[in-house]
Amino acid sequence: MLLDIQAVKFTADQKLKDFINEKVEKLNKFHHKIISAVVYLKLENSGQVKDKIVEIKMSIPGSTLLATATDKTFEAAIDDSVETLKRQLKKENEKNQAARH
Repeated sequence: MLLDIQAVKFTADQKLKDFINEKVEKLNKFHHKIISAVVYLKLENSGQVKDKIVEIKMSIPGSTLLATATDKTFEAAIDDSVETLKRQLKKENEKNQAARH
């Protein structure tokens, strides 16, 4: 699987990139034909609090999955996005199995 990490208007440190890589790689367990994933990291300035936005766009044969999460830390937002993708991948697998039978 190709993994591309895009930090918008800032530079992500290696520790964060490693964390993202580790979490996204685990999604291979749920769908064996993941082609690529693009992770967008964004900072949102809303008043006093800087929210972290994570958007993951994942390509699998036949469709593109998208998960977006906002949280106080990138790690928490990544966890939320990965959970969303996990559910979507399971649904895709069920759809594929139903089509085969």
